[in-house]
Amino acid sequence: MALITYAQAAQLALKQEMLRDPRVWALGEDIGPEGGVAGQYLDLQREFGRHRIVDTPISESTIMGSAIGAAICGTRPVVELRYADFGLCAADEIVNQAAKARYMLGGQVRVPVVIRQPIGFREGMAAQHSQSTEAWWIHIPGLVVVAPATPADNHGLLKAAIRSDDPVVYMEHKELWTSTGEVDESAGPAVLGKAAIRRAGSDLTLVTWSGQLGDCLLAAEAAQAYGLSIEVVDLRTLWPWDRDTVFDSVARTGRLLVAHQAVTVGGFGAEIVAEVTEHLFAALRCPPRRLGAPRTPVPYAQPLEALCRVAPARIVSCVRQMCAQA
Repeated sequence: MALITYAQAAQLALKQEMLRDPRVWALGEDIGPEGGVAGQYLDLQREFGRHRIVDTPISESTIMGSAIGAAICGTRPVVELRYADFGLCAADEIVNQAAKARYMLGGQVRVPVVIRQPIGFREGMAAQHSQSTEAWWIHIPGLVVVAPATPADNHGLLKAAIRSDDPVVYMEHKELWTSTGEVDESAGPAVLGKAAIRRAGSDLTLVTWSGQLGDCLLAAEAAQAYGLSIEVVDLRTLWPWDRDTVFDSVARTGRLLVAHQAVTVGGFGAEIVAEVTEHLFAALRCPPRRLGAPRTPVPYAQPLEALCRVAPARIVSCVRQMCAQA
């Protein structure tokens, strides 16, 4: 085991996959000598050469179109789009080409491409560099969506994404890049579509993912002071998402709260609440709830940005209200 950062875990996973499979390569802006915005490609061009770690012009649609063609031709490209906000510049290629090619061609081709789109706030990066767009990609049939919250998951899930035969939108969180954790460097790929129970509890199920996990664990710890036992479920993969783990947890606790950093309106939390309500209505002890950001551009000013965050105190307040019912 090694104590490494979230960014180093991703770099290690890509390096190991490139050593294992010569069809794996990466392309994007500033991933060569610069090594990516957080060092997640550091030294890879020096080791594998410019033909496998490819610096590209600033044109997300060109990057994405090139990768899709290369994937259909038998390689396994890893695309770096720097920030999820810029993924929108390549939306046509992702939605109408990568996600549809297998279906439109009767399964004769696959598009094994990983599309790295870092999400979330990063202290003052403002409205065009702070969005959490996971719900938009979850809505598109044909795409797998992954959101790792720990260094170990960023290692195992990136390996799994690279080995997937379907296009994977891989959403690391920018504020996690420097977080550290134990990583088994020899570990193989994680299982896509499998959630993790990060903390066991009996009074309420708190479902979350990505950068929101830390706040939820802090909230669960704080809730203990009020005699409340909170179970924290980290989805890890958003599509497919692990219904069995969530349903089993809610069936035991009788309460569901979903917390995410994305905008509440139209967020993936609404989908989870709807599914649980449809399938477990009789088991619920109070109405399910969701917490997310307000429907506003993320402000540059940090005091205002803080108002958009789902902080632990806000989660604890909601948990206490829900547990006071029934």
